[in-house]
Parts: sequence; structure tokens; C-alpha cells
Amino acid sequence: MSPSVDGPADFACTCFSGETGYDREKLDDRRSCAHCRRSPRLPSSSSSCSLLSLESFPVAEYDKPWRILCASVKGFAIGAGLKGGLALFAILTRFRRRRLLTSAKKVDMASSSDDLILAVKETMRYGLFLGTFAGTFVSVDEIIAALGGHRRTARWRALLAGAIAGPSMLLTGLNTQHMSLAIYILMRAAVLASRCGIKSKQFGRICKPLTWAHGDVFLMCLSTSQILSAYILKRETLPPSYKSFLNKQVGKPTFIVQGVKEVVCGVPFTTLEVIEKHYKTMGDDVKLDPQMKIPCSIIHGSQTCGGHVLSFLIQAYKRALPVYLPVYLIPALIVHRQGLSKRPLTILGKGLLGTARSSLFLSLYTSSAWMWTCLLFRLFQRCNVPMLAIGTFPTGLALAVEKKSRRIEISLYCLARAIESFVTCMADDGYLPKSKNLKRADVVVFSISTAIIMHCYAIERDVFRSKYLNVLDWVFGVPLPPYDTTPRKNS
Repeated sequence: MSPSVDGPADFACTCFSGETGYDREKLDDRRSCAHCRRSPRLPSSSSSCSLLSLESFPVAEYDKPWRILCASVKGFAIGAGLKGGLALFAILTRFRRRRLLTSAKKVDMASSSDDLILAVKETMRYGLFLGTFAGTFVSVDEIIAALGGHRRTARWRALLAGAIAGPSMLLTGLNTQHMSLAIYILMRAAVLASRCGIKSKQFGRICKPLTWAHGDVFLMCLSTSQILSAYILKRETLPPSYKSFLNKQVGKPTFIVQGVKEVVCGVPFTTLEVIEKHYKTMGDDVKLDPQMKIPCSIIHGSQTCGGHVLSFLIQAYKRALPVYLPVYLIPALIVHRQGLSKRPLTILGKGLLGTARSSLFLSLYTSSAWMWTCLLFRLFQRCNVPMLAIGTFPTGLALAVEKKSRRIEISLYCLARAIESFVTCMADDGYLPKSKNLKRADVVVFSISTAIIMHCYAIERDVFRSKYLNVLDWVFGVPLPPYDTTPRKNS
């Protein structure tokens, strides 16, 4: 990744021979080196000559300050772009909601100017966070390479630089916890580490079960059991933003969820009258039995379980479409903006197909949650915490509808939230000690995770998917193989 000419090469890629150097026949047949996926003619670990260009071009001279500046600016652009896009979508959603509310309810909501100021602040914070992370990583990487030598420090330099850059997360707010993000990044690091283990001779057999074709669906089922059980029983253990997302997608008012909780826990009812009034306003004059053993009438009134699932699926699909439209169409407009002029129907068609498919997944996910729990409760004529956990487990099977490349992303995202919720539940129940000294455990977890990820990026690049590798190369500059050398900048 950084320059210095020293020490013998202790390992090499398939394009390199320790005796003769590069095998030109191999390099002529392949557009890039298999180890580093870069052209062997690139003389620099930072192959960008324009600050925010989406292309990478070779430079004639190695320029360390330019590499640091490029990484910082590009990191800031990614952080600000992602957070700004999400903030803009949230502002538009709240603006639409504000227009539909009465004047009395509008008073309780924040004004549009307050929302805008908060969005700008959050956008800047996340831009500074990723910009500082990228700049710190590259700076530490260059300093260590200059002091210790590129080849001698190649094996551990990125690991240390990634760990040192991790505390950049504090720039999002000194008092703002990001444990969900930290755990998600840890899951990503664990996936990369497991891929490295599968390749190795020492750990190949141990990591063999991780190659199971449907492991992502199984992880989703495990995560769903914890997430949906916590949503009904201990909602405070879920992150506020994720809880808000579930509130909308689950499609039931909070007092109905509370009624289900009271049946599951076997405690006296407090919401039956409110639920009856709710169904009465919808034209369903249902009478709820205070001695009920299963909560089907609370969930869907006098409607049958099967009829409820079908009607809920249609409404859930309508709720899911606005979630995935920006997820697919905005990247299509940004990443494929040049191709849109040449093949607009193909690119937009893929975006719309992906939107339809992902919306079907989310709608099946939420509707099957009610279907499986109703089925299990009616089958065994009982309702308790274990039955709820078992009933929500097969809900994760809905992930099979998604594209294979997206399954692991979604399952890891949900697994991070499930782990956070589970640990919080265990700590609240007294099974885990609460640390008073370690106030920012999220920063520690994030730093460990980024150390692993950046080490894999520098040494085990083939464990990354190409789209992630391209983004990392664009930000940090394509790293040199450990056996390579870097030309010095001319004075």
C-alpha cells in the first residue's frame, strides 16, 4: 500500500515468480493481477489523478499527500452523500405526513426548518466521520511504511491503521451511541475472516460449515426470532430508528401489539377496550374475551387468519414500495448515469424489477410473521414466550425471495440488531454485567472490526466482492502487493 524499497518478498501472487519477476504471459492474458486486481503497470498505491473521479488512472509519480487528500475528500463525499440522501428522504416523508395532520397535531411536530438544520448537522457529522477515517487510515499506513519499510510491515500495517482510524466514529457525536452500526461492521468483518479461514489449510475444515448455501436464510430465521419477539415483548431493546421502521411495516397500532404481549405474558389486559373501539371504527364490531388463550381476535378482529394474511400482504406490499424505490433508483441514476443515455430501458427495468422483488420480500416477511404465529397458536391452543419465539422463526424464510447477492447483506443487517437486542435483554435481566468503565463499547467494537476489514483489504483482497472492492479502491487507492515497490516522487 505504501512506498519503500526494502527486504525480500516473503510471498507473492500467482502472477509473480520469485526468480524471474512477473510472468508476462500471464499478465498479457489477464487484465489484472489475481492477487491485487490491479494492472501491474500501476506504479502507485494511489492510482487516482482526479479528486472525485469515478475512474482510476495511473500517476507517474508517487504522491503521499495527494493520496491522503483524495482519501479524505472521497470519504467525506461518501459519508455526506449517504447520510444526506437518507436525511432528505426523511424530511420529505415528514413533510408529507405534516400536510396530512390536523393543526393541533402539527404543533407537537418539529418545524421544517428544525428538520433541515438537524439534517445538515447529521450530514456534516457523517461526512467528517468517514472523511477522517479514510484520511487517518491512509496517513497511518504511509507513516508506518516510511518508518518500518513497505515489505517488512506489509503483514500488519493495515491492521494497525484500521484500528487507529476506528475512533473517528466519535465525530458523529460524543454522546451518540452507534452499537447497531458497530455490530453490523463486526458481522461484515466476521464474514471476511471466515472466508479467509475457508481458504487456509489450518482452518479450512473448521470453517467448512460456513459454506452452506442457505446459511444466510438460516441466519435470517435466527435474527427474526429475536427481533420480532423483542418487538412484542421488550421493544425498548431495539434501536429507535429500527423500531420506528417496524412500527410502520408491522402494520398494527401499538395497542394491538401491547394486547398480544399481555396474552403471551399472561398478565391482566389493559387495552381490550381500546382495541374494540379501533375495530369498531373499521366496521368490525368484535367483542374480545378477557379469558382468551390465543390472541388471534386481537390481531385481526373477526376476520379469519387466512383472510387476514391475504389482505395484510396487499397492504404490506404498498407500504414496502416507497422503502425500496429510492434504494434501487437513486443508485441507478448516480452509478449508471452514463449508461442511462445508451440503455435507459435496461437499467431502469432492472431497478424496477429489483424494487418489486425486494418489496415482495418485505411484505412476505411481515405478513408471514402474523401467519406463522396464528397458525402455531391455533395448532397448540396456547400462547407463551417459547411459542412466540418458535412462531417467528420461520418468518425469516421470506428472505429466499430476495436475490442471492442481497441475502447475506440483509441477514447480517438483521443479525446485528438481533445481537444488540439479545445482549440488552440479557443485561436487563441480570445475566450480563453492565460495564460502568467502558462507556463507548461501540467505538471499541468498531475499531476491532475496521482493523480486520482493512487487513483483509490489504492482504486478502479476493475475499471481497468486486463492488465493495471497487469502492474501497476508489477511496483508499489500489494497494500495492507486499512484494512490490513504489517509485519515489521526483524532487
